[in-house]
Amino acid sequence: MQRLSGVDSMFVYMETPTNHMHLTGVFLLDPTTAPAGFSFAKVRAMVARRLHYAAPFRRRLVEMPFRLAHPVWIEDPEFDLDYHVRRACLPSPGGRSELEELVGQMVGQPLDRRRPLWEICLVEGLEGGLQAIVVKMHHAAIDGVSGAELTASWLDPEPDPPPELDEEDDWQPERVPNEIDLLVAAWAQLASSPVKAMRAAGRWAEAALLVSEHNRDSGVPPPPSPFSAPRTSFNQAITSHRRVAFGEVALEDLKAVRKHFKCTVNDVVLALCAGALRRYLLAQGELPEEPLVGFVPVSLRADEERLSGGNRLSAMLTSLATDIADPVERLRAISAAMSEAKAQESLIGMDVLTDWTEFTFPALIGRAARLISSTRVFDRVRPVFNVTISNIPGPRFPLFLAGARVVGMYPLGPVIDGAGLNMTVMSYYGTACFGLSGCRESVPDIAALPRMIVESLDELLAIVRLRRRADADPGIS
Repeated sequence: MQRLSGVDSMFVYMETPTNHMHLTGVFLLDPTTAPAGFSFAKVRAMVARRLHYAAPFRRRLVEMPFRLAHPVWIEDPEFDLDYHVRRACLPSPGGRSELEELVGQMVGQPLDRRRPLWEICLVEGLEGGLQAIVVKMHHAAIDGVSGAELTASWLDPEPDPPPELDEEDDWQPERVPNEIDLLVAAWAQLASSPVKAMRAAGRWAEAALLVSEHNRDSGVPPPPSPFSAPRTSFNQAITSHRRVAFGEVALEDLKAVRKHFKCTVNDVVLALCAGALRRYLLAQGELPEEPLVGFVPVSLRADEERLSGGNRLSAMLTSLATDIADPVERLRAISAAMSEAKAQESLIGMDVLTDWTEFTFPALIGRAARLISSTRVFDRVRPVFNVTISNIPGPRFPLFLAGARVVGMYPLGPVIDGAGLNMTVMSYYGTACFGLSGCRESVPDIAALPRMIVESLDELLAIVRLRRRADADPGIS
């Protein structure tokens, strides 16, 4: 048995019939590069050969009796690869909208807790001879960065890699623990909780004092607090239904904007999402006067933690400056807000926020999540934040899956009650691939957002080019 961390466990407790806590990756494939052809059988064989590269693929979740303590992972004694590897076919013409509709249906289905929490599906029938791989994995097992790393264990840097060494797979299944085993493990967790609580409380008090002093002396507006975000149509109680949309922009264009305005690529990503959201809400006639608040996950994963799975992350709340019409001023406001959010995070310490999760009472958290969902609390109160925006660094070189070249890599994060839209971007071989996931009823026009992201980038690029011309020729006004 391996105990889940407090952060990993929170994603178990937060799951309800409408809140699905899995991450999804969509890989668009060109099968013509496969030297000996591409097929479902080859995909399954490849997955079977590489299961031992990453432990989460054969681990099953076991919850404690009465949720007295955090759950544990066990090596599943009934592991069945054929349950996890599937195939589907799109109806003609198999275009992007058909793929997005199918993936939205997949994202709207929860993973089976009685089995290892992942699935992979080969989608055939895309126009142009393309195919796609859709991978779902529970957030309790991975975060965005570790998910990208684990999935990369199925990918190769060339279409016909050298034969793999016959590494010994020493995996051994475990018996399902009985209630006595689980109660003993739960008691060990509960016994240490008061000590962890006291330690976390001391660190939190110290951090709060540092932040208070910083806010008093800095003269800069602090980051937004929880429940200060304005209401929008996608900030309400959600259903179990999902819509998704995919988009992409050139990474060199993001870097051109970053270089010109002397900010970070992440600032530019946030500005593009903010610009798209401003356009979207204006089109709906509901742009609030107050700026939207973004929830921005931050990876804490060290190099030595690669392929370990689990969650090593914290998060920040930041203003998206959607109340500012000028795109340059909006970008500058977002960059300044992120700098202040990072300054506060450095004072608090990333681990302080995650420490609290170690001694939360699981049964209480689970009941609270179900109560919030069933009573539709977020139809009546302000959201904790408006939208999740995540930026995941990806590979800078082309990759191949069972010989087929990956031509698109779209990440999709979960949505929760009160925040029915998730905007995640992953860089891949010179392209920033956007994956947008939303509640079907809350964000019915999600397909418009990729176009609006491109429009927001074009707006900034036009200003960059104009200013470059003006610098080169002072006669241009």
